[in-house]
Amino acid sequence: MNASGVNLTDAELALAQITGYWPEARKLFKEKMEKLSSQGFVFNLDFIIYALLGIMYNMGSDMRKLHNTENRELIKNVWKSLDNVVLDYVINILKSQAYVDHTKEINSVYALISIIVYVYNKPNNKLTQEEINKVIKWFYYSQIRQRYVSQLPQKLDVDIKTVVNSENPFDELLNIIKVERPLEISKDEFVGATVQNALFNLMKFYFKSKNAICLGTGISLSKNMGNRYELENDHIFAWSILRENGYNMNNRQKYALAQEITNRAILTSTENRRKSAEVAEVYLREVKINFPNALKLQIIPEDPNLWKIENYELFLEERRKLLVKELNEFLNNITETSEGDDYMSYEEIVAAGEDEFHEFKATLRWDVRESRVNKSLEEVILKTIASFNNKEGGMLIIGASDDGELIGLDDDYNCLKDGDKDKYELHLRNLFNEAYGKEYTANNLIINFPKLDDIEICVIEIAKGTNPLYTTITDSNGQKKEKFYIRSGNSSPELTNLSEITSYIKNHFG
Repeated sequence: MNASGVNLTDAELALAQITGYWPEARKLFKEKMEKLSSQGFVFNLDFIIYALLGIMYNMGSDMRKLHNTENRELIKNVWKSLDNVVLDYVINILKSQAYVDHTKEINSVYALISIIVYVYNKPNNKLTQEEINKVIKWFYYSQIRQRYVSQLPQKLDVDIKTVVNSENPFDELLNIIKVERPLEISKDEFVGATVQNALFNLMKFYFKSKNAICLGTGISLSKNMGNRYELENDHIFAWSILRENGYNMNNRQKYALAQEITNRAILTSTENRRKSAEVAEVYLREVKINFPNALKLQIIPEDPNLWKIENYELFLEERRKLLVKELNEFLNNITETSEGDDYMSYEEIVAAGEDEFHEFKATLRWDVRESRVNKSLEEVILKTIASFNNKEGGMLIIGASDDGELIGLDDDYNCLKDGDKDKYELHLRNLFNEAYGKEYTANNLIINFPKLDDIEICVIEIAKGTNPLYTTITDSNGQKKEKFYIRSGNSSPELTNLSEITSYIKNHFG
């Protein structure tokens, strides 16, 4: 922790170690960050440390690799390349070909780490136009599909290794996103979406790619913004007028529609102040007269009937349709990418985090908090098995924490006499046989022991059940009771109401 008692991040601790064996490091990093900031690209020191770790060790998770004093000459050479060539080159690509003028237009700057590693490893640190196109296409999807919204280190591990080892890395990285979430943007994604949604930044990138202009001044939206971000967004239908017409906090649904990104235009700060609360019908008519192409360039419906306050929701609906069509075409036409297999590696699954089909447990029976064997933890494993069976199937990984940190099985192995993988699997099968029967275990469960970064984990694949499973759980009084669990999101809640259980079994199992 620092002098104020605040815990240091892993990156801050790594930086402290680096400055111990390279005292000038912090000063050099800050000088570079100030230069980049003057161009509109604002980063913190953590970002620099992730870039160094990615290049030097092809990973994003184990900052301890940077602690060793033996890194001194290597890190100085890597930094020289980053400082003199790579960082500026990547930012120039973003500005000139991805239409990114400021880091405020990026929802996660850590997407740039994989790009930086890629450029660093290329001959002369340069990319072909086709390579640039693939990088940009992946970058856009990494933003709108929120690749790095959680489990950043683990996802960087997967992505950086792909960048380093694959012949077509950004095709593969795009396919990883595709497995997690659909690439195609749907109209429903705009409903109630606020300006914090990554789709709003994509709208800006697209507008700038078409040389869009400010509605009231005709000034180009694309320019060097430096430290200050000068573009602003404003309600096309003024918020004050919408509020008076029922789109206020008294009706959450209508309030969300008033703030929706489909009711936003990109303006210069000067025009935003001038426009104020002008009626949309009047304002848009003036724009059409003064700058005939401005509405089309910002994909704003040009039918005057839709500009009337009574047709506000029809306006939103029409603009959603236009945005979906044009944004999907924009992304698809950047470049062609090869289709990959629709499956995820174990590394990708762990990096993606828990969801409706994946659950992580640190241990089977070793209580990490109390440092002792706790057999009641085995009931948690059984509960998870049953919940997947009772829904659509899934995968349980033992040896990984719920935030994706690889822990391994050593603690569990040590709970068994002369414990190893074989005895551990035998123990598991005996546990499942006793709880659910030998036939169920043999026909519905697949158990594997893959190694990730030399750390052995246990992966249990659970098939969607043809019959419901009840699980015997010991309550706080030591009494055993049968309970019924289902999978919901990334948790396994119990259904407690008898009629609810009966209805669910009837509808799900027939």
